[in-house]
This record gives sequence, C-alpha cells and structure tokens, in this order.
Amino acid sequence: MIVLCLVSLLLLTFYLREGDAGMIHSLRGAAMTVTSPVRMLGGAVAAPFNAIGNAIGNAGASSETLSELKKENERLTAKVAELSEAQETAARLEKLVGLQSTYSLKSTAARIIGSTGDAWSNAVIIDKGTNAGFEVGMPVCSSGGVIGQIIEVSATTSTVRLVSDEQSGISAMVQGSRAQGMLRGQADGTLRLEYVVSDAEVSAGDIIITSGIGGSFPKGLPLGTVASINRDANAVYYTIVVRPASTAENNEEVLVITSLEDDQVASDEEVAAANNTPQGGAAKQQDDASDSDGAADADATAGA
Repeated sequence: MIVLCLVSLLLLTFYLREGDAGMIHSLRGAAMTVTSPVRMLGGAVAAPFNAIGNAIGNAGASSETLSELKKENERLTAKVAELSEAQETAARLEKLVGLQSTYSLKSTAARIIGSTGDAWSNAVIIDKGTNAGFEVGMPVCSSGGVIGQIIEVSATTSTVRLVSDEQSGISAMVQGSRAQGMLRGQADGTLRLEYVVSDAEVSAGDIIITSGIGGSFPKGLPLGTVASINRDANAVYYTIVVRPASTAENNEEVLVITSLEDDQVASDEEVAAANNTPQGGAAKQQDDASDSDGAADADATAGA
C-alpha cells in the first residue's frame, strides 16, 4: 500500500508538471477510451437495479413520512405561487411609477376592487375616495394610459366611468398630425374618434393622446391607436375606430390624477386654434357637455 501510494504521488506530480501532450496524459486518454464502453455498459446494467431500489425505498417509507412530504410539497407550491404573484404585482407597480415619472403626474395609487354590476354602464370601483382626496372628474390611468374618469365618490371608494362607456367623452388628438377630435365610447364597447374632418392626416396605427382641452385630462396621455379609418362619400368627418391603450380588465392597480400643472393643460392659443377648426369646435362642445355631466354627477353625489 505504501509503495502504491508513493507511485501514485509520483505519477500525479509528473502529470501536473508535464504538458497536455505528455506521456502520462496520453496514457490516461488511452485508458479512458478503452474503458469508456465498459463504464457505459455497467451504467446501463445498473440503472434498472437503482430504479428498483428507489421504488423499494419509497414503498418502505412510513405513512407519516409520506404525509410530511406531501405537506411540504403543498407548502412549497403555495410559496412559489405567492412569490410569482408578488413579482407580477411589483412589475405592474413599476410600470405605474414609470408612467407617473414620465408625465410628471400628481397622482395617488388605488386598486380596482370590482365593477358596478350595472348593465347600462361600463364602470369599475376603486378602493379609495374622499378620504384620499379624490373628487368627481379626476382622471384615472393604468400603466398603459387613460382608462376612465371618476364620476362618484364616497369616503372609501370611487366609481370610475371607463372610456368605453357610451357616456364617456375625452378631448383627444392624433399625436402626429395634431388633428383634434373627441374620443367616445360605443354601445358595443369599442372607441370612436369623432369630429375629425376628412381632409386631416390620419393613418392606421397613429397614436391617439389627450389634447388637454377642457382642463380635465393632462395633455399627452396615451388613449389608444387608430385601428381603422373609413370615409363615406361626401362625408365631412372620418369614421375612426380606436384600439384602447389599456383596459380595466387587464389591470388591478391604477393612478388617480389629483391635480394638473399649468403646462399639462392646453394653452389659450391651443384652445383657440382648436376652436377655429370644425373638428376642434365640435370636440370642444362635446367636452363642455361631458364636463357638465361630471358636474351634474358631483351635485347628485353631494346631494346624496
């Protein structure tokens, strides 16, 4: 044994000192080539016996051990689900913070806790109200853009009318051409950009943003993209279908914009320029009507 140990040490020393092309390296490679088929055959023969041994070992486990393993598996599965949900929530909140930072929004976060359950309206309930400083008319956004506007408030909850609701109307414009219009919800849940004159530059895929006219929504927030454009013969306005930038169904957390800066509202020059165009004037009238609806909702809520 002593002699063999000394020989092994000497061989190891020579192996480490010689290069890859040395004699001992060559002998080792040749030995591995010769013995490789034998090792593969031995592994294939032993595999069934290892499997049988594992099966016998599992069968011999006590019921208490199996029960503990099952509980541990359930605990780990629940933990994985919990961590995955936390990761998804963190990702959504990170996107909300990104929107808030990009547009310098003064806003407060809230969560969607349900829908109104009213077949005649398209609205959701969020988990904050007057205690958080919310008021009727405040815009509500998800990480993708505008989803609606508060129409009712209580101490701890608020009702948000979604942009797809028939009574919803938001002053909007085409981001590229600055063509003015009014984004309105439809009975089928789609969105239409109305009052855009047929000689304006609008193409499928154009981004629709808030114009800031009316003072309710800060200008520049995403509303959606143009899905299709139609123009009937002799028609004054386009028929423009808009694909929403975000929907309440795909979101849990939202931002409620609590106040606007001066540079987030359309300037007097922008309002005047918009009013001098057919689409801008019609949109302004519709926006004023929408603001009146909001004021009526606020009076009704205060009366209640």
